Amino acid sequence: MINFRYHVVSLAAVFLALAIGLVVGTAAANGPLAENLNDQVNKITNEKQQLRDDLEQSRAELKKNADFATEVAPMLLTNKLNGKNVLLIKLDGSDSGDVGTATDGVASMLGTAGAKVAGTLTIKEKFTAASNSATLLQLAESSAPPGLSGALPNQANGVDTSAALLAAVLVGKTGTPQVEGTRTVLSTYEASGFIGLDGDFKTPAEAVVIVAGAPATGKDAKDRNTAALTLASRFDLAGRVVVAGLSANGLVSSVRGDASIAKSISTVDNAVTAYGQVAAVMALVERLGGKTGHYGIGDGASSLLPKTASVGNGS
Repeated sequence: MINFRYHVVSLAAVFLALAIGLVVGTAAANGPLAENLNDQVNKITNEKQQLRDDLEQSRAELKKNADFATEVAPMLLTNKLNGKNVLLIKLDGSDSGDVGTATDGVASMLGTAGAKVAGTLTIKEKFTAASNSATLLQLAESSAPPGLSGALPNQANGVDTSAALLAAVLVGKTGTPQVEGTRTVLSTYEASGFIGLDGDFKTPAEAVVIVAGAPATGKDAKDRNTAALTLASRFDLAGRVVVAGLSANGLVSSVRGDASIAKSISTVDNAVTAYGQVAAVMALVERLGGKTGHYGIGDGASSLLPKTASVGNGS
């Protein structure tokens, strides 16, 4: 009869055999397994270094491209916009820092072309919010100069009405005096947090460059994007407009996607780059000459730059 002690010894022998098997198996596999792991680690390390090298090379190429665009800008732009007053408009959003940098770049290129920046108008995010439509209507009614109040669009769209008012006081033909009451209009909207102002705005601009970033996001994104297009359209009715976007999304795609508006507003979709900023000014020169075009590297662009032959003498 097998007693209890026999069972204990048998179980001990089984566990001992398992333990010996694990030790022997691990020892046998340890060499190939370690070598395989080392190979994988070395491969990942090499790939990481290659990606780092590629990134540094891309950065260097981008800097060279920017330097090239900056160096050729005088040859392309000098004297093209002499005597022209230009209004800069930048649209606030999630990428306002990049939009500000692009705006500064465009302003610099405008200076190279001989233009004077009448001022930079910042459209705050609350301006395009549908919930603020009634407030915008009230501001337009309370601040509009007597000679303009009857000329504003008669509809319940605060963005449209306010954009029409701002365009009326900021844009005009060369040599026209500043609209009486302009400072009151601008101060009213600025004090209410709808716009920001940088410049004296003493001289009406005959051309406008709107610098825009990524499309609006969130539950009211559609309304905000529509409002931005409405703003651009109202300024287009007052003067020549170029929309300079950081990419082909947002306001640029909205303009290009509307067959009617695309015929009167030019676009550039890479204004975050130096050559995009050059293109924006060249497009403005072309626009003042009566032509419209869409430039850059995104969908809807016909070429990187307007043809040099089409750039006039700034007339």
